[in-house]
Parts: sequence; structure tokens; C-alpha cells
Amino acid sequence: MSKKPLILGIETSCDETAASLITENEQGLPIVLSNTISSQIDVHKEFGGIVPELAARSHVEKIDWIVQKAIDDSGKKIEEIDAVASTAGPGLIVCLSVGLSFGKAFASLINKPFIAVNHLEGHALSPKLNSNLSYPYLLLLISGGHSQFLSVKGLGDYKRLGTTIDDALGEAFDKTAKLLGIEFPGGPQIEILAKKGNPEKYKLPKPIYNKGGCNLSFAGLKTAILKISKNIKTEQEKFDLAASFQKTIEEILYKKTEVAFNEFEKENNLKEKIFVVAGGVAANKKIRSMLINLCNKNNYQNIFPPIQFCGDNAAMIAMVGLEKFKIKKFNDLNYPAKPRWSLDESAIFLKGAGVKL
Repeated sequence: MSKKPLILGIETSCDETAASLITENEQGLPIVLSNTISSQIDVHKEFGGIVPELAARSHVEKIDWIVQKAIDDSGKKIEEIDAVASTAGPGLIVCLSVGLSFGKAFASLINKPFIAVNHLEGHALSPKLNSNLSYPYLLLLISGGHSQFLSVKGLGDYKRLGTTIDDALGEAFDKTAKLLGIEFPGGPQIEILAKKGNPEKYKLPKPIYNKGGCNLSFAGLKTAILKISKNIKTEQEKFDLAASFQKTIEEILYKKTEVAFNEFEKENNLKEKIFVVAGGVAANKKIRSMLINLCNKNNYQNIFPPIQFCGDNAAMIAMVGLEKFKIKKFNDLNYPAKPRWSLDESAIFLKGAGVKL
């Protein structure tokens, strides 16, 4: 029996310091041996959002013991590691630099290959951590920093079908929560408050709902929430606004996903139709339920990563590292941090005022 690769993954693109070791079984399916994450919620809570310099300092303070804990939890020894994979982008450059530098130094120390990983590719492949996923598939990536529909044809082969032209969906959730007086990070609390409210109470805008293909926009919705929130006087009104926001997001995603289905099917000669949802917002149970129903209606197989792999984590980075290791796709130790790094580098940049759709 040949030795299976053992990959150390490191993630510090934003406000989680994370490390993971993974290998694979005889069938080539990944086995997560450890997945250690240190959150910085308490560091940033008083500021109502992430402060890059504080995030970077926290990474520097914790990365040594986070990596050591991941190794200890895996039951493996340092000398058994075959490669080190670190997030190189996109993200906050002061944060990326911590994990990237540590990963390079660690790889050099143990004299093993270094692999630079695109954080978005980690999310894109995260469902492989618990399913035998085959290509091609349609990916909806919804997180705090990104909202995109991508046609995934293989490792490193992505075509963007649609993207947000302003705010990411997770950002819209967090900003709405802040306007409702919910402590950072408030995005996940919206779904909880929404259960107590009337989703029909407020009629909220759906920007570019009937145009722009499967591109997305959430800035106008956020502005409407800002105006309404100034006149909220009771807890029930807060619950009603949360419910109305949740319902509006579901309606936007339902419509845009239907459009993405059509575009994906035109792009590919499909034997089976697979729809993958990844990123932190994929943990929203109401959105999951709505998208599962939509998949059933359109004969798509739906795949979500486990909840613990929806947000930022190092297991997904190690997963990409494992895939690249098997094809010997390594990187030099002078590989730079890339705060902007698209999965589809040929796609037109669509963000900001004046975007034509």
C-alpha cells in the first residue's frame, strides 16, 4: 500500500487563524485529520467590524500554536507532512502575509513543496471534503467578501457567469444586522430574528432583479434598510424588517439562480446537473432550503459543504493543496500575496458606480 499524501493547510486571509491536515483514502477521497480554527470575534466586536491591523496582529500571536495544535490533533508527525498549502489571496494583505510567510518558512524548514492557494478555490472545492464531486458543476459562492456564479470545469478551470456589482451577500447581512443594532458579527443572527417577524411587513427593493443576467446587486437593498431602520421603534418592527430582508434575499437568489441554471446548461454538454453552494452564507438554513427546492424543481443534484466547512477554514485550503500535490503543481517561495485574485482572471471587472449590464 503506497503512502497517501499528507497536506498541511494554513488560512489567514481575514479574521480566522486556521490550520488543517488532510490525507486521502484508497479510493482517493479526502480524510480531514484535523481542522483547527481560532476566531477573532472578541477582538473586533467593539469596533463593529474587522480592523485589518488588529487581525494581522492576532494572526501573528496565534499561528504558531494553531499549526502545532492541528499537527497534534492529526496524530501525525511533522516529518510525515508532504507539502504545505497556504492561502495567498484574495483577502486583506496584512492578514494574508502572515499565513503565507509562515507556510513558506515551514515548507522550507521541512524541505517540502509549497503550494499557494486561492481562497475562493478553497470554497469552490470545499464540498469535496464530504462528497465524491464530479465536474462540471455550477457553483454559487456566497460569503462575506464574494458573491458569484461560476461554471467549474476542473481544478483551476473556472468561468464566471455572474457576480455582485457592489456588496457581497455576507456583507449585506452583516450591515443589515448592524443597522438593526445586532452585535458584530450579526449576519447569522438575521435568520434567527426573521423567525419572529412578518416577512410581508416591508416591501424592499430587488436591484437588477429583471436584468443583468445572473449578476447580483445588494447596495440598494442595504440603503432601503438604512432608511427604514431609522424609524423602527419596537422589537417587533426589528423582527419584521429582518424577516422582510431574509425573504427578499431568498427571492433574489431564487430568480438569479434560475438564470444561472440556463446559462450553465448552454455552456456545458451535461450528463448530470450539479449545483454546489459554498461560502459562509451557505450556512443560512432558509437559503439552503429554498435552493434545495429550486434544484428539485429543475432536476439538479444539490451539494453543500458541511456547516463547519462553509466559513473560512484551513481544511478547504489543504483540500486544494492535495489536488495540486497530485499533479505536482507547486509554487516558488517568492510567490506574492494577492489581495485581489479572481478565479476567472479573464472575466471583466464588474464593480462600482457606472457599471453597464
